[in-house]
Amino acid sequence: MSALEALRARLAELTDLVALGRLAEWDQLVMMPTEGGEERGNQLGTLTRIAHERATSQEIGEWLAELEGAPLGEIDADIVRLARRDWERARRVPAELAAELSVAHAEGQESWRAARAADDFAAFMPALTRNLELARAYGRCVADEGIGVYQALVDDFDFGLRTAEIERVFSALAPELIALAARADPAGGPSQPDVPVSIQRQAMERTLSRLGVEPASWRVDVSAHPFSTWMARRDSRITTRYGDAGLESALSSLHEYGHALYERQIDPRLDRTNLASGTSMSIHESQSKLWENHVARHPRFAGVLAQDLGAAGYQIAAEELHAGLVAVAPSLIRVSADPLTYPLHIVLRFELELALVEGSLAVADLPDAWGEGMRRLLGLEVPSDALGCLQDIHWGAGAFGYFPSYAIGCLIAASLWEAIEADLGSREAALADGEVASIREWLGEHVHRYGRRLDTIPVLEAATGQGLRIEPFLRYAEPLVPA
Repeated sequence: MSALEALRARLAELTDLVALGRLAEWDQLVMMPTEGGEERGNQLGTLTRIAHERATSQEIGEWLAELEGAPLGEIDADIVRLARRDWERARRVPAELAAELSVAHAEGQESWRAARAADDFAAFMPALTRNLELARAYGRCVADEGIGVYQALVDDFDFGLRTAEIERVFSALAPELIALAARADPAGGPSQPDVPVSIQRQAMERTLSRLGVEPASWRVDVSAHPFSTWMARRDSRITTRYGDAGLESALSSLHEYGHALYERQIDPRLDRTNLASGTSMSIHESQSKLWENHVARHPRFAGVLAQDLGAAGYQIAAEELHAGLVAVAPSLIRVSADPLTYPLHIVLRFELELALVEGSLAVADLPDAWGEGMRRLLGLEVPSDALGCLQDIHWGAGAFGYFPSYAIGCLIAASLWEAIEADLGSREAALADGEVASIREWLGEHVHRYGRRLDTIPVLEAATGQGLRIEPFLRYAEPLVPA
């Protein structure tokens, strides 16, 4: 077996191990009995340790050395380039730390779930402190010379996106959004309809079916925090959540659909290689936000949603439904935030997690810092930790450096939507008919097919001819409030 064949075989094995880990995590969040958390943490720790040992073996280094300077095709050259990056980064992390991280993340999620239900931040503090300390230890291991620990964590989710660039973009974006939000109706404007859960379930099944979600290769379930995961090209799993107030299920369902579609449309030639996944969380979030903001919230697609609700037994005019889905009214909860103020929730989380990692904010002071940030950015008072710093699972799962991708994704989605309409023309008539195949195909050609072959900014530049900008998102957001 040649060095390239051996490397490809190892990467295929590692892809399988990652998929098994995702399956175990999906089961934990969707199907597992609540008392199985400790054992699941141990199982995930064992799986992580095995994968880490296989991913950091000296054999990979020997194969990479043999392939140095070898004539390779474009895909094989990218496989080797990314394998070298991943191997050198993973080698810096001791196997014991990798396993401890996995256990702490699994246990942290269970601690978060219980603390959120009980509105008890003190109960979550030990798990959060442990995850924060482990994140710092991990960041110190993988940080390149001259970069900080937080940058090292961001690189796990958005390689090449610099913390300084995030700060620059957010410092320009936040004042613009605060000023736009100040023009909104102080009474809150139209509200989302209170659709019974049973009808939401039927309607969302119809809507997702329109998008191509079918039982043979998709699962749609319910979880405390909506998410998407994938085990293979034809095994996509998304979750949503239902409530009697509002229609969050419609937005979260299309949001998670965007994530899953990305993975399904990666070039099949990359299957079971290190290139066969989304390149970054910012690009991933741009896909989910494109389907949530620019499709689900489009005034013409509102007619499709209204039709599906009507078929399930709930009658509402498309105009009324659309007005409720886009009404600007600052909210305590990120996942139910309106499309204009949503990025401000992310600016806050970025500021707080950067301060936590750098040590300028103590874990015990997080609730107070959260309250101050909500007043400053959104003009809201936080009545409880369940509605404040306990609302998101991410820090319970040890995901520090992830949050910026949500707002960066909003910006990229707006840029991509303008590029779609520049290439294909206005999507109004197509969306009124529920036709989204042209959008799927454009994204497959201009974004999805690359997998990890291009990093965040190169993907954006390839698709739009431009870098990271706030202007397209501001053009999308400004019509949401009166002049």
